[in-house]
Amino acid sequence: MVRLPLTPAEVERGQRLGALLRRARGERSMLDIALDARVSPETLRKIESGRVATPAFPTIAAIADVLGLSLDAVWAEINLPEPGVGPVGSGRHVRGQLTS
Repeated sequence: MVRLPLTPAEVERGQRLGALLRRARGERSMLDIALDARVSPETLRKIESGRVATPAFPTIAAIADVLGLSLDAVWAEINLPEPGVGPVGSGRHVRGQLTS
């Protein structure tokens, strides 16, 4: 199976995910978190560094659970809209004026 190259948005999302997990881990060791989540420390290191920008959902779910993060919070954090861009289908312009 050929894996397609990641888009710049996917790479950026992976970097935000890694930063979020590092912040949530705080002073706890990477080894302890990885073992508690039943993933390899190398996998956690790659995710935190952004080298694995699109990890498997069960992997992220397990790590988030160990860190006490809700998946909703993880999703919201890693999918921050670009500055000046509103949510799709919001019915609003960038300045907040309603459209008809």
